[in-house]
Amino acid sequence: KIVIANRGEIAIRIARSAADLGIRSHAVYSEDDRDSDHTRKSDQAHALRGQGPAAYLDATQIIRVAREAGCDAIHPGYGFLSENADFARQCAEASIRFVGPSPKALDIFGDKAKARRLATRCEVPILPGTDGATTLAQAQSFLRSIGPAGGLMIKAIAGGGGRGMRPVRDPQELESAFERCRSEALQAFGSGEVYVEKLLSPARHIEVQVIGDGSGEVTHLWERECSLQRNRQKLVEIAPAPGLPRPLRDALIEAALRMARTVKLGSLATFEFLVGPSGKNAVEFAFIEANPRLQVEHTVTEEVTGIDLVRVQLELADGKSLKDLGLPTSRIPAPRGMAMQLRVNAESMSPDGMVRPAAGVLEAFDPPSGPGVRVDTCGHGGFRSNPRFDSLLAKVIVHGRDRAEALARMGQALDSFILEGVTTTIPFLSRVIRSPAFVSGKIDTRFLERESHLLTPDK
Repeated sequence: KIVIANRGEIAIRIARSAADLGIRSHAVYSEDDRDSDHTRKSDQAHALRGQGPAAYLDATQIIRVAREAGCDAIHPGYGFLSENADFARQCAEASIRFVGPSPKALDIFGDKAKARRLATRCEVPILPGTDGATTLAQAQSFLRSIGPAGGLMIKAIAGGGGRGMRPVRDPQELESAFERCRSEALQAFGSGEVYVEKLLSPARHIEVQVIGDGSGEVTHLWERECSLQRNRQKLVEIAPAPGLPRPLRDALIEAALRMARTVKLGSLATFEFLVGPSGKNAVEFAFIEANPRLQVEHTVTEEVTGIDLVRVQLELADGKSLKDLGLPTSRIPAPRGMAMQLRVNAESMSPDGMVRPAAGVLEAFDPPSGPGVRVDTCGHGGFRSNPRFDSLLAKVIVHGRDRAEALARMGQALDSFILEGVTTTIPFLSRVIRSPAFVSGKIDTRFLERESHLLTPDK
């Protein structure tokens, strides 16, 4: 029996894989999340004291639920407690298995400064930056050292998901951006510590999916393209990364495996890299962070490999090895075709790309289906969106024999998605995937800066 220490679509996703393995799932919910679908898609649901994210971050309450329900393990999903080393230790002290990497690995990868140091020890390229928690004065000094043509990225040391991150190209903007990042990081992760690194932009954002069994044996399930972002939030994910040269793909995978092997990774981790234009004096790739958990975009890897990543997590937590699971590197299946995921959020957008959570009740909700179409969602008719939580409403995933078929299926899926009562990003996403620049594959981290007309409907 497991407690799923999360909510929404990912809690439902975990419950389904648990059911496939004959594992009973126990959901938890905050006082203001009682009617969410995940409470009905698990075998049993338990109330937490408190409202909003704070309830899902209450490690003591969640462990109490697990012990009282006689559960063997806790799956944290993504976000909330998924990268919290102290929570993993508390689980171990309570004789409950944490479905994820060891506390030691979480300590390293949950702290981006420590992860950068690990990359250096493993001879994996990183971008120039400060070492550890950084003051405003140190950030100002670093920006001056880069020179007038450079820029930097401020990043929260803890957490991820684009929160606590901002690029700075103008020295006059540094102080305000620095304080905003600190404030956002403190609110999201409980720590306001940040560091800075040289800005590599434009670039491609490529991540490698790695699996380990805790013994030092590690393997991979290829890479994903996550370059199309809005305010450092990923919008479109593709597997495998289109047009990535084989030598570069091999180098990224080997760098990720080297780091994972060094920490004896157990469970899943995603290693993220920026890939710059190759050429004289240019950075070909640089490690930026590792996420020691299940990723939002894990679905595209599942579609091109046929491997259920949540099931893999649960079986590894049950003591199985990579060999037991038939997952040595020599036997990893080559990616089949191409998969693409779009995130449908309940939110409204202003012409400058700023977003606000959209409140309301889903009067109609009929997601697309058909060959090569998958929707992971927590939505249903009568669902009331809660602005206290992340605005993700559904993930639309398609799989095709090639990029053209995947694009065609995604267009059809968005067109047939019936959703009324709440403003969503579906019209925006439809414009993006049909834009000439996207169709031609010209994607990098500054895509929406160049294609800003996509942020608003045609006149």
